[in-house]
Amino acid sequence: MLISAASPNLAGAQNASVDFERDIAPVIQTHCIRCHHPGNPKGDVSLATADDLTENGYLIAGDPDSSHLIELILADDDGEAEMPKDGKALSIEQTALIRRWIDQGAKWPDAVIVREKPKADASWWALQPLAADTDRTIDDYVSAQLAEHGLELSPRADRRTLIRRVTYDLTGLPPTPEQVQAFVDDPDPQAYEKLVDQLLQSPRYGERWGRHWLDVVRFGESNGFERNVIINDLWPFRDYVIRSINADKPFDQFIREHIAGDVIAPDNPDVAVGSAFLVAGPYDDVGNQDPVQAAQIRANTLDEIIRATSEAFLGLTVGCARCHDHKFDPITQEDYYGLYASFAGIRHGSVPLATPQEKHERSQSLEPLEKQKRDIEKQLGALDKQILQRANSQREAFQQGWTRPPVDRTGTEETFDPVNAKFVRLVCLSQDGNPNAANGFRIDEMEVWSDGPDPRNVALARNGGKATGPARQIEDFPDAYGPQLAIDGKAGARFIATGNHLTIELEQPTIIRRVIFSSARGESNPDHSKFRFVAEYRIEVSEDGETWKQIASGDDRQPIDQQAFLEHRLRRLATSEEDRQARASLQKELNQIKQEIAKVPPLPSAWIGRRVPADAKGPFHVFLGGSPQKKGPVVVPSSLSALDRAANSAHQPMAGEDLVSTGSSRLAEGPKESPQKPDAAYRLEPGTEEAERRLALANWLVHPNNPLTPRVLANRLWHYHFGTGIVDTPSDFGFMGGRPTHPELLDLLAIRLQENGWHLKKLHRQILLSATYRQSSGYRPDAAKIDADARLLWRFPPRRLSAEEIRDTILQISGKLDLTPGGPGFRLYHFMQDNVCTYVPLDEHGPETYRRAVYHQNARASVVDLMTDFDQPDCAFSTPRRAETTTPLQALTMLNHQFTLDMADALAKRLESDSGNQLDGQIERAYALCYARSPTQTERQACRELARSHGLSALCRVLLNSSELIYLH
Repeated sequence: MLISAASPNLAGAQNASVDFERDIAPVIQTHCIRCHHPGNPKGDVSLATADDLTENGYLIAGDPDSSHLIELILADDDGEAEMPKDGKALSIEQTALIRRWIDQGAKWPDAVIVREKPKADASWWALQPLAADTDRTIDDYVSAQLAEHGLELSPRADRRTLIRRVTYDLTGLPPTPEQVQAFVDDPDPQAYEKLVDQLLQSPRYGERWGRHWLDVVRFGESNGFERNVIINDLWPFRDYVIRSINADKPFDQFIREHIAGDVIAPDNPDVAVGSAFLVAGPYDDVGNQDPVQAAQIRANTLDEIIRATSEAFLGLTVGCARCHDHKFDPITQEDYYGLYASFAGIRHGSVPLATPQEKHERSQSLEPLEKQKRDIEKQLGALDKQILQRANSQREAFQQGWTRPPVDRTGTEETFDPVNAKFVRLVCLSQDGNPNAANGFRIDEMEVWSDGPDPRNVALARNGGKATGPARQIEDFPDAYGPQLAIDGKAGARFIATGNHLTIELEQPTIIRRVIFSSARGESNPDHSKFRFVAEYRIEVSEDGETWKQIASGDDRQPIDQQAFLEHRLRRLATSEEDRQARASLQKELNQIKQEIAKVPPLPSAWIGRRVPADAKGPFHVFLGGSPQKKGPVVVPSSLSALDRAANSAHQPMAGEDLVSTGSSRLAEGPKESPQKPDAAYRLEPGTEEAERRLALANWLVHPNNPLTPRVLANRLWHYHFGTGIVDTPSDFGFMGGRPTHPELLDLLAIRLQENGWHLKKLHRQILLSATYRQSSGYRPDAAKIDADARLLWRFPPRRLSAEEIRDTILQISGKLDLTPGGPGFRLYHFMQDNVCTYVPLDEHGPETYRRAVYHQNARASVVDLMTDFDQPDCAFSTPRRAETTTPLQALTMLNHQFTLDMADALAKRLESDSGNQLDGQIERAYALCYARSPTQTERQACRELARSHGLSALCRVLLNSSELIYLH
């Protein structure tokens, strides 16, 4: 009897009892579930559970002959079957087994869900507990791996190479010539160890390694997407990162603060700002009014947070489980939506971030002013109420004069006795979006018609008309909303007023008798807010532009059919001169109080996001196929199931565990405890507070039983020290990521990290003091034949400086680097904003931009000359490893950009200041600054000839464009 490879118990005696989990589930998983699962129910049938089969008549328990499922899988004489559609037909034995299962009642346990088996399961290497021989060293592991390939470490690098390497590595800046010479001449055998300790204590260390971390957490200071609005108060998070790294804050605490800093220390801004990580990524703020689209955008926003969190801390692509179970890693949709429930209360935005003392002091300053403001507003309200009461008593008389319909956005017409005019002015008394505002109205066309038997629109620009009026301005499109749009004869674009009038100057004095104006002419939805129009108005004419005469108004029109506009009209008509004076006096007092309130400094704010309890209320569901409109099973906040199983190392998977899920740990069916170490996982009740959810997640991420977080972090350190991680995909430790070249070494580093209390500086020191790090980068052809990329580390891998290092280096050696730390960033672009934002690279970089590049206000999708050319990443996404390209544009920019020219001049002046007028001394100093060495005789002679022929600035320009300056060995 044939036995299926998918199930050793596939066949049996004709009358043997069929067990679904043992016999049927493997067949469905192998042949069916790939196409027929909840996220992709082809033919409207999912085979994850029995529900669709029974509801759609595919399965009739006890009657296989009437079950459509049998028709679909039964092969014909040619061995072909309708299903599986893209694979071989089921065997005779498999079909017979399914018939017997149906005949015996088609028992499918409610708790059993068939899932497509991922490529990796809970036994995947990255999910296993940390394990390494801690008696061995970094060099032991590296040397052993090299020996297996017949290789060995290279000789130790010389001191000049070492100080340049380690100084850039830890600070991102070159060592000064004085530091280089002192290190080279130091007879102390511990000189290198002392150098490493000094560099780790430098404030420049936090700036360099803070930049690495900001890459990982996708830190960007605009919101991206189509509007890409600048964010001006996210820099406190950048400073927090630099400050924390300089202070060697335990990284487990650092991670906890990223997820729940505002929960851990709500009254301490220095900690609470850590939770800005959650909203440091891009988000769509267009505000789509369609409920379906709004729900999808909201799901996309939370997806970005989930991906950023799982990739940064766990090195797992959890986002791939949004629409279906992960195809490659043991991550289910329930896992994904468990995190979704944890983050559901997060909204992007700025909030006050101050100490209790700061809040109290501001409250004390505002309290008396706010009281005065309330008192005056109360008096104004009483006066308005009195006027309105008086107006209502005359309402009937007023209404008798309102003989015409209200204004019409698609066209409002005024006719009047013929009048001679050179200027015609529309004055807005209130606009139809706010009766108390006289600006902000739109006009797409304003027509002024001459009198006589052959009238014409004399306002048209082509007829000599000129329009003026204060308009909304945008820098990158100056006339986008200008008054000229009101007389161009086209209704598509419109004048947007920032004042209360629109004036048209006619080509010559003309007798006119009709005016037509509109804001939504020919529009299918004129009620849209973008067509805001005048509500109350008057039309005036003038012959000289100085003396004006009213010729028409909307006073005899009915007010807009809203209570606020009716009351505004009535108050205006019933207000006496005495009322006006009293109101003006009160309004003056109110304005003065508002000015005093405005002088009180606002509380500091930061872009850490808002917490919205209504968003976090739930219940939360799996979104089938990733669509918020297709809700699946209910989920609750909880940790990743596969990682929990692996972390509880004593747990052995049961037979079939890879094939089926007997109730996900995310499903809301009551708490389940892990059999060995329940504190390694968490699972919260549906009503758990939003803050408690994030705190539970934060604690789980750094729990001692979680091997991924320290493993991923240790790999990141190795990656930045050697250019490539032990795992060369730093944010993907899953099946599609790289495999570790030195797995035991990686675990040793992770264990050391935990033993060191998660302090990075101790781990830095262990790596930097290793012979592996201190070896030469010299090329060895024999070794390169075996390991071309030096992944086995037979030499130190040379690298090019990063974009920030290149810019900072040029500034430092030119004597122009401003080391002012922290605060709002500088900009190497000109920022312009309307509905969308524009970032134009600056051609000239002034002294205000000479700070370290980490303090640049990096906007998403913006181009920054020099740094973009040298592969500074777009912060729209996390960048766990940077690209390193070589392009002609790099050479052209370095050679010709005004910044490089300015720095070449500055370097020349520095050389003259440092070395006087002696050319050889200037050349010696230049080489010491740029390369940490002296020039060779050949180089010295070439430099003399260039400087004498073209000047010292030209020589400096060449040095700034040399490869040696920007490569590290």
